[in-house]
Amino acid sequence: MELDQILEKRRSIRKYAKGDKLTADMVRTFVEAAIEAPSWKNTETARYHVVMSYEKIQALREKSFGSWNLQNTENVQALAVTTFVKDIAGFQKDGTPDNELGNGWGIYDAGLQNSVFLLKAAEAGIDTLVMGIRDASAIRELLEIPENEEIISVIALGERGETPEKPHRRIVDDIVKFY
Repeated sequence: MELDQILEKRRSIRKYAKGDKLTADMVRTFVEAAIEAPSWKNTETARYHVVMSYEKIQALREKSFGSWNLQNTENVQALAVTTFVKDIAGFQKDGTPDNELGNGWGIYDAGLQNSVFLLKAAEAGIDTLVMGIRDASAIRELLEIPENEEIISVIALGERGETPEKPHRRIVDDIVKFY
């Protein structure tokens, strides 16, 4: 499938069908693709904590999602918690920030990786939803995520139970300024 086709087809899915298509090997290929994304000084601080067991998925949903994302993640086949290692990307070796963004670069780099992850999943016929409404403390405790990792988002993965309409997108002239 061509990139333009993937971009046209991919949607944030909030209703999943029961399915068993997704495998750990598939998720591994999504992460392998994500690793190819650029990162600040090639520091590669993004991390993925992938939950695939039914019991652990249910525990994560119940303990760390509000009612909105609890509803949105019914029947998901995996949940990938995305993090980045703090105080590396955007920092000198002595710990001083390279510019005013500091750890913002870790979030930026993880976002670049997550975009590639989402597109690779779409190419494989796996749908996704990136969720920022979550309880980071509950996630950290349940998955034993180290304190030096900042929890960013949770990506739901599975097979779509609906095909939402393509949302309106701005046109190029609304968001670009050439000099």
